[in-house]
Amino acid sequence: MEQYKKEFIEFMVDSDVLKFGEFTLKSGRKSPFFMNAGAYVIGSQLKRLGEYYAKAIHDRYGDDFDVLFGPAYKGIPLSVVTAIAYSELYGKEVRYCSDRKEEKDHGADKGSFLGSSLRDGDRVIMIEDVTTSGKSMEETVPKVRGAADVTIVGLIVSLDRMEVGKGGAKCALDEIKDLYGFDTAAIVTMKEVVECLHNKEYNGKVIIDDTLKTAIDAYYETYGVK
Repeated sequence: MEQYKKEFIEFMVDSDVLKFGEFTLKSGRKSPFFMNAGAYVIGSQLKRLGEYYAKAIHDRYGDDFDVLFGPAYKGIPLSVVTAIAYSELYGKEVRYCSDRKEEKDHGADKGSFLGSSLRDGDRVIMIEDVTTSGKSMEETVPKVRGAADVTIVGLIVSLDRMEVGKGGAKCALDEIKDLYGFDTAAIVTMKEVVECLHNKEYNGKVIIDDTLKTAIDAYYETYGVK
């Protein structure tokens, strides 16, 4: 496992973004873990978050892209902090763009998007926090492709939950890849999280002990990709 991935997993735990226990997801599933990117709220956290996204994008996609597109609402700060980090780490200036939930009908920046406009020939990377069902892509991909003649290079999320999507056979990231024809990736997978934390002491305690590992395994027996 790359060092930045291990650091990112510990960063999620330290930031109280990745939690373990019993949580009811939007889908109704009872999950022993939960990730809430909305818990990144202070400047130092956001700076580091952008750096982890930038490193993962650079590793997966290189520098051949022009725009980071973050779907509203959580994707907006993600695209901004990652654009800043990409400039600082790799010396490449990329634009950020996000959609609006409601179209703005006044002012110089009226329309359906925030940040940079999309232009013919742009190569776009979509950026999100986590994808469980892929529903947000149903809304945003047509918007992006309808705005200009762009190429969507790929989607990057922070955590791949590795559970079946709406189709019931593949994980959500693979469903998105098959449906829309672009690559999908995550900074880390849940498998890597377990590998990093299971029965290993961190900050004086074991985050994933055998009992929690059993609950995670049982969850994947029901909702994991077979």
